[in-house]
Amino acid sequence: MTSGFRPQYGVGRRIIRFENTAFLGFSGAQSHAIVRAMSDPISSIRNLGPAMEEAFEKVGITSADQLRELGTDAAYAKLLAAGTRPHFIGYYVIEMGLQGRPWNDCKGAEKDALRARFDALKAQNGPADTDPFEKIFNEIGLLER
Repeated sequence: MTSGFRPQYGVGRRIIRFENTAFLGFSGAQSHAIVRAMSDPISSIRNLGPAMEEAFEKVGITSADQLRELGTDAAYAKLLAAGTRPHFIGYYVIEMGLQGRPWNDCKGAEKDALRARFDALKAQNGPADTDPFEKIFNEIGLLER
């Protein structure tokens, strides 16, 4: 094909990506934005599968590039704000994935520092007392905060 049109056919949820969008009537920055928006899916990041991809899509994070640009803290804050229950392993799986490392590679002082970041993020963004039993236990003083 001499027009420079070379489609990339995706698998599953991946959107067909075009190297040259001029044939669609877009040019310059518009063309670049379209191709960029059609980047790799979140599940292309190490450790992150379809469940995490679905959770991020619900909060408007639809590509691996978007997740990388936001970083772990901002992306996880969006999940918490949308009602996702906080879970430390889920948090550090994202961090390790963005670093290209296995999910269980986080140990020692590094894991302690991530736990401190997670706890601060949870305190700032997590829903307070969404579990009715936890709320009752907190009211009568059975659980420490």
